Amino acid sequence: MGDRATVCIGVVAPLTGRLAPLGEPLSFVLRHLAPHLKEIRNAGRTFRVRVAVRDSRSEARAARQAVEELARDERAAIVLTMAGTEVLPAVTDACEQAGVPCVSTTFPWQAYGVARSGDAEASFDFTYHFAWGLDDIAHVFADLWEQLPGQPTVGCLWNDGLQGRLLRDERIGFAPAAARRGHQVIDPGAYPEPASDFTAHLNRMRQDRADVVTSAATATDLALFHLQAREAGIRPRLVTCSRWLTYPHTEVAQSQQVHDELAGSRVGTLVYWTPHHPYRSSLDGSSCTQLAQAYEQVTGKPWLQPLGLAHALVEVAHHALATAPDPTDRPAIANTLGKSRINTIVGTLDWSAGPTPNIALIPLAGGQWHPQPHGPRLEVVTNSRTPNVPVTADLVPAY
Repeated sequence: MGDRATVCIGVVAPLTGRLAPLGEPLSFVLRHLAPHLKEIRNAGRTFRVRVAVRDSRSEARAARQAVEELARDERAAIVLTMAGTEVLPAVTDACEQAGVPCVSTTFPWQAYGVARSGDAEASFDFTYHFAWGLDDIAHVFADLWEQLPGQPTVGCLWNDGLQGRLLRDERIGFAPAAARRGHQVIDPGAYPEPASDFTAHLNRMRQDRADVVTSAATATDLALFHLQAREAGIRPRLVTCSRWLTYPHTEVAQSQQVHDELAGSRVGTLVYWTPHHPYRSSLDGSSCTQLAQAYEQVTGKPWLQPLGLAHALVEVAHHALATAPDPTDRPAIANTLGKSRINTIVGTLDWSAGPTPNIALIPLAGGQWHPQPHGPRLEVVTNSRTPNVPVTADLVPAY
């Protein structure tokens, strides 16, 4: 190989299809960090770096094919991916089967394990993940509910897919974690995604006097619920929603009707990264504010929370290749990932202290979308678990 061997970083991203908004931050980060990915130094040797990107097309089958191509044709030393309830497990499973180290994010860690093996605490040899837990979401949402006067009754809006099943799980789910905080959680039952009618859910919430709603719905489904609730004279004081609503609804739904319906709804959500987080990139030293500004200047779009996660993915890959005993040896890279503790633009990622050997945790703050003339703006309204992240606004009840 000579003294200038090449290592390949493979990337599986949703460049097309329904998950494409989740692929945009990763595409930007790869362009933004390209000058820092030309080469790495490892134990006195310099290696060229080549980045190979494959489109998952927002489909599990295409995602698996992408991994096969990266492993076989590109000889990728490590694969990076993010996004998709079905797509992310497809990528990570394919990497595990191919013996290619993989780092992923944007998926609660319990869902990561269950979707792949049926066990939230499963261990893997080649695949590593950083995110938060379903219980973390429950606690940060409880922080939001507890800012309201009185003791709210919480109605659940959960689908019949993997996400909904896990949120309900009696051992690892959202519901038991919220109950342990003393909250009454009413679950009217699952709905198919995409949804067509929430009448039964609204009737149950009216019956049980639920004045707060919590969900993991898409923006489109949440807008439908909000419309039907409004027409039925039901006005929740607050809606908390994870998953898609960590993005501005203007970025993940094309329908103007969805935008109009959610424009003033003041949805509360989880916060894992903002321009106000006090961290810096291990690659170029840029702050969170500088990264967000660069994204907005180049794309003309508002910053997105996954921007920080996408940047951290690349930081982790660079660290693994720079510190592994041999950056061309896949098992050596995987072993290095499992021992890694890295300061990144999303904070410290520590796989040696995770709930499983394959997981590094990110703490959550609580946020709320506040209406603005040019679209909703995410404000941090509670930081009990992230005291170094500044609160930027007060929680405002929807009604």
